[in-house]
Amino acid sequence: MTTHIPNASRDLGADDWHKPWSGHNGGACVEIKSLPDGRFALRQSQEPEGPALLFTETELDVFAAGWNPHKATLRAS
Repeated sequence: MTTHIPNASRDLGADDWHKPWSGHNGGACVEIKSLPDGRFALRQSQEPEGPALLFTETELDVFAAGWNPHKATLRAS
């Protein structure tokens, strides 16, 4: 089950976030962080203190499968 974290930087730490791709959208990107328990956190890069969603590997793969495959390639596995 996907979990909502109110403050990504405070609750999950400010380090080890990365952008899985870069685009031409002025820097408004999603950032991902691998967590010690095997889940993944996603947050909006321009709001690091904003919320994050936590996904299991399977949940993240299903979520990412809904994106346009020519715009983003994000897979946990």
